[in-house]
Amino acid sequence: MRAWPKSNSCLRSAARVFWPITFLGALAGGLLASIPGALLGGLLGQVLDRRLQLRSWADLRLRMGGKPELGEQELLFILLGRLAKSGGAVRPAHIQQAREEMRRMQLDDAAQQRAIEAFNRGKTPLDDLRRPLRQLRGQQVAIEGLLCACWRLAWAEGQVAAPSRELIVAWGQWLGWRRPAVLALEAPYARRPRSVVRSVDAELEALRLLGLSSEASPAQIKQAYRRLLSRHHPDKLAGAGASAARLREATDMTSELHRAYALLRQRR
Repeated sequence: MRAWPKSNSCLRSAARVFWPITFLGALAGGLLASIPGALLGGLLGQVLDRRLQLRSWADLRLRMGGKPELGEQELLFILLGRLAKSGGAVRPAHIQQAREEMRRMQLDDAAQQRAIEAFNRGKTPLDDLRRPLRQLRGQQVAIEGLLCACWRLAWAEGQVAAPSRELIVAWGQWLGWRRPAVLALEAPYARRPRSVVRSVDAELEALRLLGLSSEASPAQIKQAYRRLLSRHHPDKLAGAGASAARLREATDMTSELHRAYALLRQRR
């Protein structure tokens, strides 16, 4: 008796799958040769649907359009664009955080332009993200990187709206993660101090982050920034075998250092 709920769940899941070529094959076969034609056309269509992994009209449109599969970098910035837009309007803090991700990934000019295009593309709900996310299942390092970047952008303004949080959770579940695991990645960003860009006395906070006094010269600021950036750079720590949690902390710190240095360069 306990097996029935599971079976019903499987039936509901199967009902959500639509085989487009199977439908078209059955329709065309029925028009040409009545019931035998419909059966044969549906059978051939089913073979093609399974071979091409088509489970919706969206999958068929993607195949017919000849669009290449999304790369991880393109997918990341589409996600960030979608997330930024989920609250209604894209805020300056979202754009700033997206640029921080570009700097963190050390993208060259061409790659940055592609990232900007992907971010803008993500602001329109035209892409079905379920399939490219599901294709990443099992790639735990890539998945954690995507989700952490999403949490960083979600917290760019110091708080997260409920729709944005649920969107990240949904993406995590498409990636094969359970809800608690996705939410656990939020903690380091939820507890971090407010960004120096938004603090009451931004310049003093930026200097304090760099370990300097208000009398520091531009040369001293630059030297302190480079020294701290080298110490906390995620790539350097990864090469030393740092844990995932330590790498997340280092990524947060480098973002804060970038903001602090950019602010001080503007004001001095």
